[in-house]
Amino acid sequence: MSRFYWPEALNIGPLTILTGTERGKYPHGNSVLVEGTRETILIDPSLTIAERGCPIAVDKIMLSHVHEDHIPGLSRLPDTPVYCHTLDAQGLQSLDGLMEIYGMPADIEAGFRLEVVKEFCYAPRPDVQTFIGGDKFDLGDVTIEVLHTPGHTRGHSVFLVPEAKSVYLGDIELTGFGPYYGDAWSSLIDFEKSLQLCRQIDAENFITFHHKWVINGRAEFIDQLNSFEKVIINREEKMLDFLKKPRTLEDCVSHRFVYRPHVELAFADSVERRCAEQHLNRMIQDGRVRPIENKRFVSV
Repeated sequence: MSRFYWPEALNIGPLTILTGTERGKYPHGNSVLVEGTRETILIDPSLTIAERGCPIAVDKIMLSHVHEDHIPGLSRLPDTPVYCHTLDAQGLQSLDGLMEIYGMPADIEAGFRLEVVKEFCYAPRPDVQTFIGGDKFDLGDVTIEVLHTPGHTRGHSVFLVPEAKSVYLGDIELTGFGPYYGDAWSSLIDFEKSLQLCRQIDAENFITFHHKWVINGRAEFIDQLNSFEKVIINREEKMLDFLKKPRTLEDCVSHRFVYRPHVELAFADSVERRCAEQHLNRMIQDGRVRPIENKRFVSV
């Protein structure tokens, strides 16, 4: 394996975690190098990569999904082939395609477009190549296996490297914030299915793009995955309690079940609305909530 200086780099066999600023605290993230005898692949080139550059030459770039914070480092490697899941490819092909993935209101989207270009170095990559779940990349004595784990985005994927007994989880990040499914292309139901798939992964090292960094040991991973998933349950329990009195969707948005009330983000209401709609639809279907007059809902 190549040796080079990178603050807080961590080697796990053929993997090197290029730890991002503050261990990948947003807007930064933890990128991963996978080195085989024939090829080297960089996974999710973060804003830290954009600022520092990639420490070694790479042959390909793979993306767990197409969101603004997972692609800034592409600006340092404009001629390196880049791959993502076919369902997220439009986000790299054009800025319009990326904005469709988020689905923000027009007044919010205008400012975010500028931020994505200026702060996250976005440039279209119409040459993007694609993979699907089950595909394998043979780097020479090292293999990256693609597991499709939608929910965060339609194409979100995790990457298993059996030779390192490791899996890169992307934005299944195991933080106390919980799963994020607040975009137009997000799905609560798909996210829950993906969490179940993650429980079956045979690995010993679990790497996240943000915050958690590297979790060693399957038992510890399962404990953290349980806590991560429980955030969904807690959101619904709080919503059911709130709906003991008739409320509208906009009441739910204003109350906030995803972000804390003091958080000031331009897109917070959009995310709250998308998440509340998904929870309400699920709870109406299973009989925990019923719609009543004047576009209100009440728990049963």
